[in-house]
Amino acid sequence: MSKEMLNALDALETEKGIAKEIVIDALEAALVSAYKRNYGQAQNVEVEFDMKKGNIHVYAVKEVVDVVFDSRLEVSIQDAMEVNAAYEVGDHIRFEVTPKDFGRIAAQTAKQVIMQRVREAERSIIYNEFVAYENDIMQGIVERQDNRYIYVNLGKIEAVLSKQEQIPNEVYKPHDRIKVYVTKVENTSKGPQIFVSRSHPDLLKRLFEQEVPEIYDGTVEIVSIAREAGDRAKVAVMSREENIDPVGTCVGPKGQRVQAIVNELKGENMDIVEYNEDPAVYIANALNPAQVVSVTFNEAAGSCVVVVPDYQLSLAIGKRGQNARLAAKLTGFKIDIKSESDMKALELAKEEAELEEAADYAEAVEAVDQDMEAVDVEEVIENIEDLDGIEEVSELDSEVEENILNPEDAESMIELGEERAGHEE
Repeated sequence: MSKEMLNALDALETEKGIAKEIVIDALEAALVSAYKRNYGQAQNVEVEFDMKKGNIHVYAVKEVVDVVFDSRLEVSIQDAMEVNAAYEVGDHIRFEVTPKDFGRIAAQTAKQVIMQRVREAERSIIYNEFVAYENDIMQGIVERQDNRYIYVNLGKIEAVLSKQEQIPNEVYKPHDRIKVYVTKVENTSKGPQIFVSRSHPDLLKRLFEQEVPEIYDGTVEIVSIAREAGDRAKVAVMSREENIDPVGTCVGPKGQRVQAIVNELKGENMDIVEYNEDPAVYIANALNPAQVVSVTFNEAAGSCVVVVPDYQLSLAIGKRGQNARLAAKLTGFKIDIKSESDMKALELAKEEAELEEAADYAEAVEAVDQDMEAVDVEEVIENIEDLDGIEEVSELDSEVEENILNPEDAESMIELGEERAGHEE
């Protein structure tokens, strides 16, 4: 067995990249369990593998004691000193107890351990290989599907594409080649599991990186993506060099670059817009192809009102509100779209409301003035002089309270009454 074992370990290390030491450690632990299972004792057993000859030895470790209570675990000091006179109470001695037929058990155990280690190593290799593709794009072949997933062969492993991550109305047939976005790689007890997507916005970003070299090298940057998979997407781009048109670069000669992406996504429409640091300009670009007359912001609410020509209102909103919805996702603003005529009507109504409010205010002021003129000054003076002090104005009878007097007004009116009385004299 020794030569076969050593050769097997060498082959594992060469072909599978599994170090000998890892297999031997696992083998020794497994042999201890096998010894216990076959001989009913493993409490103090150690298994040692000879790396040079490939032989396996089993040792029982016993403690040196004065009085032996369990011969399987203990050895007397007298017996220990016969082995070596230097032993003392409390020392541990190893006695070889390798069974005659233990080679057969060892061979079976070794086979199981090696196969298990090979499986674990292969899983680890696959996991380490594919975890590097997390948040990246890969090409695979559709193999089969069930009620939950479509299974995509990525070469060494099958990835799963759930219904939520599929493009609506896209039909997947066996042997179809598709590009998928790797969202997550998990190392489970059953081996690595890879989850992929066709509807993720970053799939679009990776496709542009593949088709547009300027995006891949960073000359043109994708700032934001808003996507309704299978129907329409908006991509905001900007250039880091003044002489490069970011939109034209992404579209490509005769639209070849963007058309390749549209074909991969089975006809999904693409709007490529230029990013601008001015939010008003950025929002106007995002609502392309509609023209924008003006943009008014409400910074506290994070929203804006966009005015467009009457004949372009439906174009700005889009089918089922899609254009406005995607523009809002792209820019991060809540967008309220109004036509010019609607905006003028709103402004006119606002002006009328302000005028009406001003008129109501003027009427209220006039009514107060009239009430104040109707106040009998002498009667007020008499009422106030009857009080002990100005501080007790709050205790005036209901008739005085109706005239809306406070201590300050009362003082003023007393002074005014006295002045008038002086003039009359």
